[in-house]
Amino acid sequence: MTRAGRVGPGSAILSDASATVRVMTEQPLRDHVALVAGGTRGAGRAIAEELGSSGATVYVTGRSTRAGRSEMNRPETIEETAERVTARGGTGIAVQVDHTDPAQVAELVERISTEQDGRLDLLVNDIWGGDPLTSWDTPFWEHDLRNGLRIQELGVHTHILTSWHAAPLLVRQGRGLIAFTSSPGAVCYMHGPAYGAQKGGRGQDGRRHGGGLP
Repeated sequence: MTRAGRVGPGSAILSDASATVRVMTEQPLRDHVALVAGGTRGAGRAIAEELGSSGATVYVTGRSTRAGRSEMNRPETIEETAERVTARGGTGIAVQVDHTDPAQVAELVERISTEQDGRLDLLVNDIWGGDPLTSWDTPFWEHDLRNGLRIQELGVHTHILTSWHAAPLLVRQGRGLIAFTSSPGAVCYMHGPAYGAQKGGRGQDGRRHGGGLP
């Protein structure tokens, strides 16, 4: 015979002859709002899906939609990611945004604030899109300098810009999290200085943003 007794929000004690098991709620983020910036594919998509599994409302942004692809020219779309979030139990909302454009980012944050009554609990900065610009097996002095500078814009500037616009929503409610993704290229030589600089810059972004929050 099994008995269930309440022990606090979202949990229960199940008792039987052999064990006592605490079962936490399956969707602890049911009332939370997240923005996964750069959620079209890869790590961003996986993070968005897991947030959906926890019940969150997830805004998924990127440049590739069913109506057209970004310069990455990959088949994945933000609509697909949002649908995966919803299929896992959350609420996925796809918004096409070029995060190098301050006006588009400002409009995105204003939309979230309006639709969610000023609430944002989590910002995940996963914007990239620089694979076509990366030289994989070429000495760095032979890399295209314009591509290297564009990599900084895509991999670093976008994160600073998005955090700047989104942080007031987090601060206003007195809690929240800003997260940054990176790769081993942040700590070892990989694909040249331009690639490493933007990956390492993400780690520094996280530290400096954390130090500046109340």
